[in-house]
Amino acid sequence: MLFQVGGEGTRPTFFEMAAAQQLPASLRAALTYSLGVFALRRSFLHKILDYEDEFFAALMLILEGHSLRTTDASFAESLYGLRRKSVRLRLRKDSVRKDSGEEVQHSGLEKRQRILSVVFLVVLPYFKSKLHAIYNKEREARLRESLWGAEDPGFDEADFFTGDDSIVSREPSGNEELSVRVQLATKIKKFIAVCYPWIHASSEGLSFTYQLLYLLDATGFYSLGLQALGIQVCRATGQELMDTSSRISKIRNHERERLRGPPWLKTVQGALLSCSYAVLDYAQTGLIAAVFIFKMMEWWYQSAEERLSAPTVYPPPPPPPAPKMAIEGIPLPPNRSLCALCLQTRANPSVVTVSGFVFCYSCVFKYVSKYKRCPVTLIPASVDQIRRLFHDT
Repeated sequence: MLFQVGGEGTRPTFFEMAAAQQLPASLRAALTYSLGVFALRRSFLHKILDYEDEFFAALMLILEGHSLRTTDASFAESLYGLRRKSVRLRLRKDSVRKDSGEEVQHSGLEKRQRILSVVFLVVLPYFKSKLHAIYNKEREARLRESLWGAEDPGFDEADFFTGDDSIVSREPSGNEELSVRVQLATKIKKFIAVCYPWIHASSEGLSFTYQLLYLLDATGFYSLGLQALGIQVCRATGQELMDTSSRISKIRNHERERLRGPPWLKTVQGALLSCSYAVLDYAQTGLIAAVFIFKMMEWWYQSAEERLSAPTVYPPPPPPPAPKMAIEGIPLPPNRSLCALCLQTRANPSVVTVSGFVFCYSCVFKYVSKYKRCPVTLIPASVDQIRRLFHDT
């Protein structure tokens, strides 16, 4: 079996399909980097970066919808001269050899296929990025819980300066009983944290399988989504490229003819349509230039020679062993989230740097001030060697 690496026929090569698939990711990286640079001088752009997923999804929704409507191809596929065509399999019989086979017939995309193509190109990747973000937050929350416990009250300096020895819960009274909506959201997030790795692994496995079969010329579909929609990607012929230009002109003329109202209103509406068409054309050109510039900068700042000459990155060394607990020291409680001094949930967790053990700030401050040592290991310490531990809430 031969790999398909040539450029003959209407079937795109594996490298063309891979390049078209990776173009949206490169486009998003280029836009994010550009907005990050401009946001250093224009602070209002940070609001766009805060909603990066929604901004990019809306942009791709406009581009993909316009491209599928005018060229029967996605935005990336149209740049590589590719077209999407509906596939119909017809049973073929040979009367001489008395065998049968399947003949593939291509036709233009239907309206349903264009809408579902937008769903697979824009909507599903958007939800996947959101699920990935929720999974990362839940994983970080579990890590924080394992380090600091399920509850971590905020730092209140009033208790320290007043010398109150009692540990008072600082949680608002309204959070004692979670509402039904919060409980449901928490269960959904936990369910996503459990199921998302399996969903992601299955998706990546199916994608790899289809790409491998496409590379081996065992299937005409590059992905499961294309096969579900009954669509194959083909190279555009010269006549199809010429027909695309005339098709775009016909669509725009037809939209101008559908304008209703007084003559002056038609003139205004026509001018707005022309401006929107110009914006779309310039946006496509600008996005192509942005990707090209981003790739040039990536190549310029990270050349092959630099990567080859870079020093070998070794894994970090293992952490040092835990200090031995003194026999006369204070024993540690079985629950790691409790303070060894007050045996309650740690409030304002703080670490003694000479030993690494964590206590309540007020508890360990008073103990070290009085005894000048770590409560557990009895290693000499001072209040200057107490450090507060912070984490994102």
